[in-house]
Amino acid sequence: MRGRITQFLDHVAYERGLSANTRAAYETDLRLFVSFLDRRCGVTDFSGVTRDHIVAFLESQRQQGRRATTRARRLTAIKVLFGFLCAEGHLAVNVTEVMDAPDKGRLLPRTFSEEDVARLLASVSGDSPYEVRDRSMLELFYACGLRVSEVTALRVGDVRLGEGLVRCVGKGDKQRVVPLGAEAARWVTRYVEQARPRFARGAAADGLFLTQRGGAFTRQGVYDMLMKRARAARLDGGMSPHVLRHCFASHLLAHGAQIRAIQEMLGHADIATTQVYTHIDAGQITRTHAQFHPRR
Repeated sequence: MRGRITQFLDHVAYERGLSANTRAAYETDLRLFVSFLDRRCGVTDFSGVTRDHIVAFLESQRQQGRRATTRARRLTAIKVLFGFLCAEGHLAVNVTEVMDAPDKGRLLPRTFSEEDVARLLASVSGDSPYEVRDRSMLELFYACGLRVSEVTALRVGDVRLGEGLVRCVGKGDKQRVVPLGAEAARWVTRYVEQARPRFARGAAADGLFLTQRGGAFTRQGVYDMLMKRARAARLDGGMSPHVLRHCFASHLLAHGAQIRAIQEMLGHADIATTQVYTHIDAGQITRTHAQFHPRR
């Protein structure tokens, strides 16, 4: 079964053009599924898999505390795999065809207040090249709302400091340009001119943010840096690069930004994805009602 998974992963990577992140997620989900089939069900070939086996796997995931979104993603991976196996003639019947994903509901993204984010940023003083690098990265996250994969992929030439813009490549290899803002531009300029040469050490690498050894940051490396800085700022758990992206969107909305402008800056293909932020600022809703309702 693991050999079939490898064939499938190569297919989605090269034939369908899925990103490395999506491929990695599919691999994790399917390895867990195959392990469950082997250990709990005694099934060692996909031809022996039934809908009951898949339901049992999803139930075991629920009992382990996996969220509905995670379980839905894992079922999607299984369904795409079985569709591939049928198309390639390895299976005669697709037992997943009539299976629906668990109801994911509408999960509101975790955010921190503007004061919390300001405290996080201010806690990185910029007294050393490491602090200048980390501060400029955090300022860029909050100023632009980029995904962590987009930040790690940035090149020096992607930041147009004279224009105050950042060019990035998002999901589906779609390019977009996002305003940088004066404060983030000031820190990134300082990093590029003063701190980055300490990390580059004459190397030809054109990555924007470099590690101590002069290499590109990984997503895990960015996460570890942010956790270190959040702990130093005495922020409660839950901070992450994606939470800073949520803060970017929700704070813009709270200050009156139009939802379609936020959609463009976040790189959301569907505005419904962006509209989740309209449910966050209950205080703004109350203030709007008090200001405009005729019977306030």
